[in-house]
Amino acid sequence: MTINLTLHFTRILSKSYKVARHDFRAFTMTTDMESDNNWRGVPLTEIWGAQSPWGAPEFPLVAPAFNHTVLYHIPSSGCVPGDRPPKPQNGQDKWDHDFVRMPCSNQSLYPVEDSSGETHLKKRWGLIQSALWKPIRNSQELAEAILSYNTQFKNTWKFRALHKLFNEHLEEEESQYFFDVTLPEIAKLALELPKLIQSPIPLLKQHKNRSISLSQQQISSLLANAFFCTFPRRNSTKKSSEYASFPHINFNTLYESSGSDSILEKLKCLCHYFRRVCTKAPVGAVTFSRRSVPPRRCPPWSQSTASLAAVPLHVAAGGTIEDSDGLVQMDFANKYLGGGVLGYGCVQEEIRFVICPELLVSMLFTEVLRPNEALMIIGCERYSKYSGYGSSFQWSGDHSDATPLDSSSRRRVCVLAVDALPYANAALQYRPPAIIRELNKAWVGFTFYSEDQPTSAQYPGIATGNWGCGAFGGTPQLKTLIQLMACAEARRPMAYYTFNDVGIRDEFVNIYNLLARYNVTVGQLYQLIARFCTTDVRKGNLHAFIQHALKNGQLPPCQTPDTTATVPASGERARPDTSLTPSGQAKPTDSTTRQTEVENMDVSDTLDMNEIELSESIQKELLKQSPDMFSQDESDSQETQLLNYCESVSKSTSTDVNKMASSSNKMATSNSKSLTTDLFEEMNKLDQSNGKLNLHTNILDDSVKSINDSMDTSERSEQSKSDPSSEMKRKMAKKITDYFSKKAI
Repeated sequence: MTINLTLHFTRILSKSYKVARHDFRAFTMTTDMESDNNWRGVPLTEIWGAQSPWGAPEFPLVAPAFNHTVLYHIPSSGCVPGDRPPKPQNGQDKWDHDFVRMPCSNQSLYPVEDSSGETHLKKRWGLIQSALWKPIRNSQELAEAILSYNTQFKNTWKFRALHKLFNEHLEEEESQYFFDVTLPEIAKLALELPKLIQSPIPLLKQHKNRSISLSQQQISSLLANAFFCTFPRRNSTKKSSEYASFPHINFNTLYESSGSDSILEKLKCLCHYFRRVCTKAPVGAVTFSRRSVPPRRCPPWSQSTASLAAVPLHVAAGGTIEDSDGLVQMDFANKYLGGGVLGYGCVQEEIRFVICPELLVSMLFTEVLRPNEALMIIGCERYSKYSGYGSSFQWSGDHSDATPLDSSSRRRVCVLAVDALPYANAALQYRPPAIIRELNKAWVGFTFYSEDQPTSAQYPGIATGNWGCGAFGGTPQLKTLIQLMACAEARRPMAYYTFNDVGIRDEFVNIYNLLARYNVTVGQLYQLIARFCTTDVRKGNLHAFIQHALKNGQLPPCQTPDTTATVPASGERARPDTSLTPSGQAKPTDSTTRQTEVENMDVSDTLDMNEIELSESIQKELLKQSPDMFSQDESDSQETQLLNYCESVSKSTSTDVNKMASSSNKMATSNSKSLTTDLFEEMNKLDQSNGKLNLHTNILDDSVKSINDSMDTSERSEQSKSDPSSEMKRKMAKKITDYFSKKAI
């Protein structure tokens, strides 16, 4: 059966580094549903906006600015040499709550007991140097070296996965090569940190739009320090700790895992990365950009007139997001970036982070993402091939990344980290506040580096898939439409990969064709979904509901924005109010407010945790896949209003999860030597008096505090570090193809 569909999309008229402008014209898309092609819709050239992946416009070049910190030197010509690593930018160390506390800082102190039993504060970097300069011949000596400057944890860190990798999993020859050749080079790379990074690294905090650019060589040194667990104040599991709202960065959480096959395979990916960068220093650069959009500036979804038929759509059953050259590649992120990559997680985000380890450094300085924030990473290199997914994940050998460099010596790879809400009860995703949250979240990411109010297509397009599905509990029926609506509003083409699920591919194409045939707008589709939310969603079918409504003439009328709205402040868009009634229809309110009761809500990621009941089996699976998925925030007044809107369900299992986290926290902070413990307490008092050590500094500065007075702040609890039981693994010796080979790569 062949379906002819007329789409409106755009043709290139002018060139720009930012976007390519197009005029709308009619385009006939032929979809042969009986062919053997694994894709449907338009060809990828329409998603690239060019005839090749690299013909699309580049993203903005790297340039130092008040909100863009560049940690390497850029010549006056603006072009960084592509044949050698760039030189570090000079600067002065900063030891406060706005910057990364570096292990090589003179203000990084640690208590050490001398031969007479007295304890003194010494510079921690000196301890690290002494430990890493010594020969390390096996995993036990490696563990002892790490514990020599992390003495608090000598009775709690057991390094189970690390010992299992080198003593049981790898062949003796492979392990010996690592300790004789690779590990000394990793230690050397870690100790070069003061030479390679001479400027302070700012933290990418909430509510701020800021970018950081580092050279790949600088990133390799930072990750080498994470390998040796040298970053201070990043090991605490207390929710009151300074970095409680940041992901873990030291690798101890990975070493402490049970040593299941997938965890060992992740370790092999990381060891392979270090072998590569120690053999030949990479010469490129990577940019990390955080985008935060106030809820009041997000689109009024019920009133959007953007046409869904104007989105060029490519849907493929085969292929992967990371292989979508030239497109903005979605990372199905955890709000704590990286998710369970340094733990038990091994799904989409975790796999991407271990095959492209330069992504891991974002966990060093990126605070937990708010519902209206996203992170974009430009320039990461891929080092490993892999097979499998989840428990079947395996490292499959070296990958040579042939992606070309842009004018700033960054690989033309763009990864977009966007976190979805997790659900153990699929029905909860159909709450209007949850839908608004996901629409805003996707739109914030999709509008990175695009025009403020685009009237033409923005290239390159988005490469995405079953975002928020799988372990997160969402359903493709809804998530495909949410992403389509966000793309339409952002004017971005979409390439959708269903991960070999032909059924999802065909269902998405069918509903898209139906929406295009009836010229449905984003606002009309939003109203249809809101109407579906008032039904028994557990028994209903969203696509069938939409089809019935369209074929029976029940398409909601386009809502006209209120032109009497008060003119917003500079840089803001006028937004008439479209508060949702229980029936899903818009109701007018005071014209001076101009904000939607639900659409402007800063939706908490804890929506589902306070509303749903988790079964024991679901708890175990979710904790296994991504340990930080259900970490809780304390709701503020806005979030409380939102939670009251949703139907109340049992909280009993959520309480159990909290008990698990509390038990783990107690274990991680116990067993310290009494004298050393007393000294740590004295260090805390010293922080309070002079602010130099600052162990319990409020991580929000005055400007952010003022924002939080009107928005929301919350304490964030660390995820349980419990060790879920893994299935019985095959006890077979595995030969690692070309792993630790003495041949040059």
